[in-house]
Amino acid sequence: MTVAFWCVFIACLLPIVNAWICGYFRAKQLGSVDNKHPRAQYAQLEGAGARAYAAQQNAWEALPIFIAAVVIAHLAGVAPERSALAAEVFIVARVLYPIFYIANKDILRSLSFMVGIGACVSLFIMAA
Repeated sequence: MTVAFWCVFIACLLPIVNAWICGYFRAKQLGSVDNKHPRAQYAQLEGAGARAYAAQQNAWEALPIFIAAVVIAHLAGVAPERSALAAEVFIVARVLYPIFYIANKDILRSLSFMVGIGACVSLFIMAA
């Protein structure tokens, strides 16, 4: 399996890790984790907890474009070393994204988002 494919696996885990972080904030802010009505409980979060939930949602939203970019680059015959670098940049950016979001560092969060999207675009360009 290529490095880029391992990065896809890691990217698939990021929303789940973000969900665990949300669980921490749900317990801290609301006293417990309500698994019967988690979405209703997410709506009650404020501050860092609400930002953690937004970061989780954004992780899900970023996932399809990254998966598509990696698969298309692979199918187009992009050298694995080249696609690996772009995939690794995406992962670093997406690991930093929720950290900046929860810490309320909006400019750094937006920068990490743009770097991640740029990595996806670069994979598509390599495949062209």
